[in-house]
Amino acid sequence: MAVRPRIAIVGPGRLGRALALELRRAGYCVSEIISRDTSASRQKARALAKQVKAKASAGGERFDGDLVWFCVPDREIARASRQLAEGLDWKGKTALHSSGALASDELRGLRQRGATVASVHPLMTFVGGSVPSLEGVPFALEGDAAALRVARRIVRDLGAEAFSISRNRKLAYHAWGAFASPLLIGLLVTAEKVARATGLSTSEARRRMLPILRQTLANYAQLGPAGAFSGPIVRGDASIVQQHLMELKKIPEAKEVYVALARAGLRYLPARNRKELEEVLGRM
Repeated sequence: MAVRPRIAIVGPGRLGRALALELRRAGYCVSEIISRDTSASRQKARALAKQVKAKASAGGERFDGDLVWFCVPDREIARASRQLAEGLDWKGKTALHSSGALASDELRGLRQRGATVASVHPLMTFVGGSVPSLEGVPFALEGDAAALRVARRIVRDLGAEAFSISRNRKLAYHAWGAFASPLLIGLLVTAEKVARATGLSTSEARRRMLPILRQTLANYAQLGPAGAFSGPIVRGDASIVQQHLMELKKIPEAKEVYVALARAGLRYLPARNRKELEEVLGRM
């Protein structure tokens, strides 16, 4: 596609909003924001459409773009695509969805009507109150060759990085992403609970953890996981690990997390005194 496509976004939620704003910044015409037919969804669509100078509609009754990008929950992709397919000519058009777990086949209804389809997932977190830049963000791509050509150009124009993934590896890819963000937040909130045992409030714990978290990530980026690994396990201090676990009996969920992560450290990272550490973790 030599000319940049006019893009319709289905779903004015967190991902849809971030994507629409970034596409607009990159010089793309976001022609339409398509919402569900509810007052809350319509309101979000109107607000976003105003920001990107697009029209807002419910159900895509006026869809006339070149490309439609589904930014809805996984369970809604197939239904939303079937709804949009009805009564429209899809020959020459492109349809994308942004599920990290599901393959492009979720859009088979549009493919059967002549569209080329692909899954295009940004490895990024989208939450309320924050709109991240997509510059430098990896996008995992899978689908029809023609749709992938269009998607790769869009990703490049966003300043992001496209890479291919096979459909039978998408669940592993999505689980990887879970470790990188939501499960990481699960670890941090567990750390907050442990900090409460020291007498700190949750907000104090969060503030006081930030310097070590930032340095740990900086070390990980610069030195890799082995170079960034510190503490009693890498030193082989089984006595301290055992004392940690005795203390964490007061917080059983945190103890479970500690043991699981300590075992991962022993398996994948450098550590001294492995045998004794394994015995301590095995007893717990």
